[in-house]
Amino acid sequence: MKEEIINLKINQIDDFPNHPFKIKNDDEMERLKESIKENGILHPIIVRKKSDGKYEVISGHRRKFASKLSNLDTIPCIVKNITDDEATIFMVDSNLQREGLLPSEKAFAFKMKLEAEKHQGKSSGQNVQKWSRENVTDNISGRQVQRYVRLAELIKPLLQLVDDHKMAMSPAVEISYLNENEQKDLLETIESEDCTPSYHQAIRMRELSKNGKLDMDTIFNIMTEQKPNQKEQIKFKVEKLQDFFPKGYTPNQMQETIEKLLKQYKQKWKNKDLER
Repeated sequence: MKEEIINLKINQIDDFPNHPFKIKNDDEMERLKESIKENGILHPIIVRKKSDGKYEVISGHRRKFASKLSNLDTIPCIVKNITDDEATIFMVDSNLQREGLLPSEKAFAFKMKLEAEKHQGKSSGQNVQKWSRENVTDNISGRQVQRYVRLAELIKPLLQLVDDHKMAMSPAVEISYLNENEQKDLLETIESEDCTPSYHQAIRMRELSKNGKLDMDTIFNIMTEQKPNQKEQIKFKVEKLQDFFPKGYTPNQMQETIEKLLKQYKQKWKNKDLER
């Protein structure tokens, strides 16, 4: 049965409470606005009626925003009669297929969906990994969902570092287990030392926090350690070295030979210094 489409006044439609997906007035929004001006709303937005007589967007926040920018008074809508939890799940699922979602958007969206499913008795911490791909997205597993949900426990400035690609997902998940004060101490060190934690540093801080042994000094000491990938390295391409070695030499054999020759070279200069 085809659902009825009605035109509602935009000023009578509220946004979904705590909508986790950001609406940006960017180039993409400008293209959507121009499309609406030229072709109108091709796909009605989905709403539900509120107890105060107004309506609430379930799916179509960007279309509503673009319609307001286009100075439209009304917008075509499909009104659904669904519960709070059903509306939350519908809202999350209808947005997760969008490209370019930020980690923070996925974090709060998955958290909202999990909480809604728990209210319905459909989901728990134990069975979230059993979420099917159809219930999540086409390319994310239940374990990845759990990792995104953990990001919602980060304080806003740390979560922003993840969104800005300044802190990787794996260390961010570990850091999410620190309490708020510990996270603030970490943020202070990140800002003062212009560095972010590696995965192994984050694991160490999580373990120390768990045992009640993580303080500002400890965080500073861990964060100012030299990471292996920060040490200067000299790299040679194998093809540039092959002419200096017998045919069939492996990269490991080349390395061993180079190290042996360098040791001999070092000893030679050491002997010369002793002769002076």
